This record gives sequence, C-alpha cells and structure tokens, in this order.
Amino acid sequence: LQITGLIFGGVGMVGTLAATVMPQWRVSAHIDGNIVVFETIWEGLWMDCISQLGIRLQCKFYDSVLALPPPLEAFRALMCIAVVLSIISFLMAIVGVKYTRKTKEDTQGISIFILAAGVAFLLTGILVLIPVSWTGGGIIHEFYDPKVPMPLKRELGAALYVGWVSAALLIAAGAMYCSF
Repeated sequence: LQITGLIFGGVGMVGTLAATVMPQWRVSAHIDGNIVVFETIWEGLWMDCISQLGIRLQCKFYDSVLALPPPLEAFRALMCIAVVLSIISFLMAIVGVKYTRKTKEDTQGISIFILAAGVAFLLTGILVLIPVSWTGGGIIHEFYDPKVPMPLKRELGAALYVGWVSAALLIAAGAMYCSF
C-alpha cells in the first residue's frame, strides 16, 4: 500500500509540474463551418502560443505580472505552491517508506511521519483541483454563453486533464497514507 501510494504520489507530482508549465489550459475552439483551420491558440498560466498549420509554433510569455487578471495570478500562485508541496510530500513519503521497512521499534514516530505525508498529499491534490476545476468551469460557462463572440470561445486544454488526473492521484496517495 505504501509503495502504491508512493507511485501515485510521484506520478501526481510530475503531473502537477507538467500541468503548471503546459500552455494548453485554454485552447481555441473551432466551431464555425470553416473546415480549414490555420491557427490554433493555446492560453496557459505563463504564456500564450499560436500554432500555424501544426508546423510553426510561436509562444510568448505574458509581458507584465501586474497586467494579468486576478484569477490567473491566484491560479499561478496555487499551482506553484502545489508543485512545492507535492515535492515535499513525495520526499516525506520516501523517508516514511524507507524507515518503516528498517525500524520496527519506533512505529509511533514513523506513523506520524507517514500521516503527515498523507495529509500533505491530500492538501496538494486539493490545491491542484481548485485552479484546474475553476478554469474548466469558466471555459464551459463562456462556451455556452451567447454573448461571447465565436472567435473568443475556448475549449478545455490538455493541461486541465493532466491536472485533474494528477489531483486524483495525489488525493488517492494521500488517502492511502492516511489510512496506513
């Protein structure tokens, strides 16, 4: 159970880092009658990218942190905190698993260490789930809003799916360690 939790936590940690740096949070929606699509627009936490015919990719980091919308600033902060906390949780879980196998006399100290790793994994999963789900909900709301013009409509990007899977793995790892 500990090894499975460690694997889930490790994959969740890598997924959290990947979702944080991926530019595909919001992807341009092609819902017109036009079959030929020349550009695909990706919007992420750190940059916007434009892919032209799938051949040429141009990315540009956001110019000013202060010019960003407040939710995007909050999502950046939450995801950065989640990345750091996932690394700390993973390291705590490694130490807990390592010393559980070696020591049989101080089980109280090791179980507190493993419980702390489990709680940290649960907290990390929740921290990842908030910005990913909030962004997904906003995209779906804007997509079905008739007031939003067609060129401004976006779809769910790959980073959101990576974030949801990572959050689920982190919460599962946290539940495994808390139940141990």
